[in-house]
Amino acid sequence: MNLVESLERQLQPNPAIPELRPGDTVKVHVRIVEGGRERVQPFQGTIIRLRKGGANANFTVRRIASNGIGVERTFLLHSPRLEKVEVLRHAKVRRAQLYFLRNRRGKAARLKEDRR
Repeated sequence: MNLVESLERQLQPNPAIPELRPGDTVKVHVRIVEGGRERVQPFQGTIIRLRKGGANANFTVRRIASNGIGVERTFLLHSPRLEKVEVLRHAKVRRAQLYFLRNRRGKAARLKEDRR
């Protein structure tokens, strides 16, 4: 048994992170270090990609910033920098990766809400 296998066995699910799916609108609270100060910064957007893989699991969140510029940010699922993740709404999607949202603007980029 090597080091990677032993680390993956020790991984416990973080209680501050609920079950995530592509298409979910989430608010991710991330710890940011600026100089000597540390603060929590929220990043709200749609999950366009969810990659599982034990210790390397990550998810990508896309949001539209000012002037209609799309910003994507990838977060490690088991990172200690993640304070908490709030799921604001679920969307009905038929794909695992929602890369097609990169080419959509305005109302065309909306996803139908899933009321489960």
